[in-house]
Amino acid sequence: MTITKASSVSQTKSFRPRLWFEKIMALIVLANYVLVIFDLSYIPLRDFWLQGRIQLYIKIGTFEREIPQPPLKIIPSSLSTLITQYDIIKGIEPYRNTAQYLQQVNNLNEALNQSVNQQIFSNSNSSENNEFQENINEILADLREESLQMIEQNPFQIANKTGTLERIKNKMRNHVFGTKESSAREAFETFWSADNFQENGWRNELNFFEEEIEPLIATNYFRPVGESGEPVDNFGLLDTPFFLLFLAEFLARTWLISRRHIGVSWFDAMLWRWYDIFLLIPLFRFLRIIPLTIRLDQAKLINFKAIKKQASQGFVAGIAQDITEVVIIQVVNQIQGTIKDGTIRNILVQQNANQYIDINDVDETSELVKIMANLVINKVIPEIRPEAEEFLRYNVDKALTQTPAYQGLENVPGVKMMQHQLTDRLVSQLYQGVSIGLQGLLIEDSEFDRLLEKLVEKFSQSLGSELQAEQSIEQIESLLNDLLEEIKINYVQNLSQENIENILEQTRALHKETEVTHYK
Repeated sequence: MTITKASSVSQTKSFRPRLWFEKIMALIVLANYVLVIFDLSYIPLRDFWLQGRIQLYIKIGTFEREIPQPPLKIIPSSLSTLITQYDIIKGIEPYRNTAQYLQQVNNLNEALNQSVNQQIFSNSNSSENNEFQENINEILADLREESLQMIEQNPFQIANKTGTLERIKNKMRNHVFGTKESSAREAFETFWSADNFQENGWRNELNFFEEEIEPLIATNYFRPVGESGEPVDNFGLLDTPFFLLFLAEFLARTWLISRRHIGVSWFDAMLWRWYDIFLLIPLFRFLRIIPLTIRLDQAKLINFKAIKKQASQGFVAGIAQDITEVVIIQVVNQIQGTIKDGTIRNILVQQNANQYIDINDVDETSELVKIMANLVINKVIPEIRPEAEEFLRYNVDKALTQTPAYQGLENVPGVKMMQHQLTDRLVSQLYQGVSIGLQGLLIEDSEFDRLLEKLVEKFSQSLGSELQAEQSIEQIESLLNDLLEEIKINYVQNLSQENIENILEQTRALHKETEVTHYK
């Protein structure tokens, strides 16, 4: 008992470092996979990371709406600024024309603010007011020209954001003319005019632009194309340290496996850890979910037992019907083929006796019969003797009581007792005689074996001859073939259509009952 405890303690101590190593590596794989998913989703979600707000644009036929309105801000601007530093990894740069466009709007805002302050603090200086007004008109003219260029040249196309430009034009049409059916060029020209700013208030107009138009224009970007013909992507710089770690761990682990297990080469050990290969492939990085889930389960960080159980049951439910039908039909077809090719006929008429291959010069059938006979005669028959004698006694008594002669003597004194004594002696001698006779069969007797073999051989030959003489083989084969065909039609289909879910339900109940019994 002491040795068992010591060994269990030593196994636990040796297992703990390995478990902690598995946990650490599983967490590293998890961190890498989170980085991979973030990289794969960064471009589609860049607008969200850039603005930190959620707004869905829904268009069904003539129905168009942005939900919610105004957009819901869920990420602070400081965090958005930090996250969008990832633009460097994806090779994203500000698009020159749209960035210049937004800068012009900022210049206009500053010029208008300075003009208002100048009018407040120095109303008498008309030359400076004229200078500010000229500067504002010049900026407005540049904005009108750049707006027309933006509509004609579509700088959003490179970033695959043509839909964003359409939203910008629709918003501007609706704001200026109250309808989306008007000209986008006229809408921008009207919006960036001094008359519009004087009529509707420059602050209101610039607030509309900052809230509705500027966030859409700010999502545009430029991504240069590398020598490979694909957009620049520097994710390899982040993934290389993980790759080197996974490669070193893979080589070391598989080498140890090949050393610990006899007959396992290093290449076999690599196949043993086949799922880790996905960590070393630079393509299809999303497939790293396979080694991640396996490692999390091995490190006991997540228990996938229930998930694997449900998945396996779903798989079984999906293919059980097909497998059942295919297997049973294949077995039936195999039997039919055996009948058609004459195998059954050859067995019955012993035409293939010389073709049978014996590997040990032993008649296995005879030996099996001898073993079973030995067990029955020497072990089973003596064990059941009381029950067998009682059974025989009952039947002998029953037979005697039903004879007319015994019924006439039944009332004579002493006859009934004598009958019981005779019955007991008869049954005992009968059972003993049968037992001795059967045991005599087990005695090695070459003459007995020769006569038995001769009898069996003669019986087989006579049966085969008679079957051939009466031309019954063809009829038997035809009947067997038709019977199997009827089995396929009437029973196999019903068996394959059995409710697999009911079978799985019974299986789950059985497992649950077994677990309860185990815990008790």
